[in-house]
Amino acid sequence: MRIAILKERHAGESRVAASAETVRKFISLGAEVAVEKGAGVMAAIPDTDFVDAGAIVGTAAAIVKDADIVLGIQAPDVKLLKGVKKGAMVAALFDPFGAPKLVEAYAKAGLEALSMEFMPRITRAQSMDVLSSQSNLAGYKAVIAAADTYGRAFPMMMTAAGTVQAARCFVMGVGVAGLQAIATARRLGAQVSATDVRSATKEQIESLGAKPVFVEDVAGIEGEGSGGYATEMSEEYQKAQAELVSSHIAKQDIVITTALIPGRAAPRLISDAQIKTMKSGSVIFDLATSQGGNVEGSKPDEIVVKHGVTIMGYANTPAQLPADASALFARNHYNFLSAFWDEETGGPILDEEIGDAVRLTKGGKIVNERLNA
Repeated sequence: MRIAILKERHAGESRVAASAETVRKFISLGAEVAVEKGAGVMAAIPDTDFVDAGAIVGTAAAIVKDADIVLGIQAPDVKLLKGVKKGAMVAALFDPFGAPKLVEAYAKAGLEALSMEFMPRITRAQSMDVLSSQSNLAGYKAVIAAADTYGRAFPMMMTAAGTVQAARCFVMGVGVAGLQAIATARRLGAQVSATDVRSATKEQIESLGAKPVFVEDVAGIEGEGSGGYATEMSEEYQKAQAELVSSHIAKQDIVITTALIPGRAAPRLISDAQIKTMKSGSVIFDLATSQGGNVEGSKPDEIVVKHGVTIMGYANTPAQLPADASALFARNHYNFLSAFWDEETGGPILDEEIGDAVRLTKGGKIVNERLNA
């Protein structure tokens, strides 16, 4: 069983899909691991680390030759996979809804595409969930980047020259990224508040020492979709939420937006009119810029100043922390494949619950129900 790890080729992608740790673990299962030369350099993993772990390091063409499994962060172009075994598995981020032609190309090539972002949100798949592991780091980085851009201190400071007031930080969207953003902002000493369309998150916000900001008296709206994701809200809720946010956001120094809905453009949370009410020097970090943005006027990898407010956001936030992001992503890959490792065949045999959820293509066809609906 040969596992190949290619160097990432997408613009701005600094992560790598394996670490020395996971290479050793795969080898202990009986697999042969081959890594493209320079694949881990941007994640602070030199080729010598992979060699010392027992991997073969070589050119892209050499490492994919006769590969049974290819692991990636972003799904590689099919052209890079010439020489893999027929029906080889490729586990990576495919952006299935945003890149349908890529999925079609994998089907046509007879490859088994395994979309890691389709990992089901169930207990036994938690250690395999790349969206959670990467979002956790993204939430942290968002606050650190906003704090670095903000022209004032985060914590309250009492000095002989006078008192510096604590920054006010508002987190919109309390998923994995939002919870980490709350925790990070609290550790930096900010006064933190947060909101979400899912009423169940109120206790989570309070448990982190932040103030929950929720729409009251709008009956029957929980906002909880399948797999723990938020769903789109009714017009009644959206109106009530907009009014609440408008009054609250005007008092904030830092706003972190994190709202995403799988397969759809990011919901608009902050309008230009709301930005105008904020204090000059305030900072908004939009974690959803790569999917259209939560904030009107935000642009990926660009700093935009509107009405004296700085709006920022990375197209690929986890890639700003490549060493840790790679280590976690690599463990997700290992946890996924090792959970189904069969000693007799010397490779993974996926079950229906998780296998069918992540599998996009097999046998020359697109087989995922979410894509064929």
